[in-house]
Amino acid sequence: MTSRRLARRSLQTRLALAYAAGIYAAGVFVLVFVDVGLATVDAATPVDRTPSSVTTGTGAGISLPQLLTGSAVALVLLIPLALAAGWYVAGRFLHPLRAITATAKIISAGDLHRRLDLGEPADELTELGHTLDDLFARLQASFDAQRHFVANASHELRTPLAGLRTLLEVALADPDADTDALRSACQEALVLGEHQERLVQALLALATSERGVTRRDTLDLAHVAEEMLASRRDQATRAGIDLAAHLGPAVTAGDPKLIESLIANLIDNAIRHNHPDGHVKITTRTSGTQVTLTVTNSGPVIPGDQIQRLFQPFQKLAAERHGRDGYGLGLGLAIVHAVARAHHAGLTAVPRPEGGLCVTAQFAPASRPNRP
Repeated sequence: MTSRRLARRSLQTRLALAYAAGIYAAGVFVLVFVDVGLATVDAATPVDRTPSSVTTGTGAGISLPQLLTGSAVALVLLIPLALAAGWYVAGRFLHPLRAITATAKIISAGDLHRRLDLGEPADELTELGHTLDDLFARLQASFDAQRHFVANASHELRTPLAGLRTLLEVALADPDADTDALRSACQEALVLGEHQERLVQALLALATSERGVTRRDTLDLAHVAEEMLASRRDQATRAGIDLAAHLGPAVTAGDPKLIESLIANLIDNAIRHNHPDGHVKITTRTSGTQVTLTVTNSGPVIPGDQIQRLFQPFQKLAAERHGRDGYGLGLGLAIVHAVARAHHAGLTAVPRPEGGLCVTAQFAPASRPNRP
């Protein structure tokens, strides 16, 4: 705290000295200008005449030596006056900054709802205050989202753990449980364990995506999409979903693992939130300065004002979007959003009037990688 006060006073001292130097230089300039002018007049006086004096009215005037002596005294007296004026002006200049610093300390201590709210006049300091207010608002939104995410993640992890505990306690508490009953309990426990494993893997994928891109390799979205489709055709066949692909060259640069996660989650989301005899269509192409991946699927009708919710963690619109297998985690599109943001790619989602969703991710070509 002491060092901060010294630093603050040091800044005020430097500003005061700068202002005082300006005031003092102006005073010196004025006095020199006047004295030089009078000295020139005195030097021009004829030799046979008495040197003129500076007169006022009809009385005796002030001689040039007296004027020079008075000027020297004035310059000496101007030093403390200039320093005092500079100190005052510097203090007034730093007052808004001190107010900003004090409020920022309160906000950083935990009161993220508080704002600087600088009013008039509209100047550089006001602009700085508005910038800080915007920063504090983004920090508050980020912390609120983090707390919301942790609460939801805790709930999602606790639910299968509680179910697993209850299942095992019931099985152990039954004295008449036979082999078949215990085997059934073990199978249900395995299902719950798989659900937990999928949830943990999804959380890790989301955390990895939000960390950002650590490597950039050249890859073709068409090849990645083809691999992801091949690994999910059996799943789509069991669900009665028809997979169609129109894969044109779409070469971009990015993290291969994250790109695979984005495409895999888009396809999984399209299969899970569909209906029997539905369809999923994947398209990749290069158009101008954009490399585009589009996944379109049939399914239930989605209200347009609810689209943004789908890209938030653990957000599910309705029971029918939990997936027929009962294991919709609400993290698939959140991972897609995080991966797209990490690659500075555009991401749009448009609900289809007949039901389902059309999601498009736009990357830059490999020759001009995305920039923040």
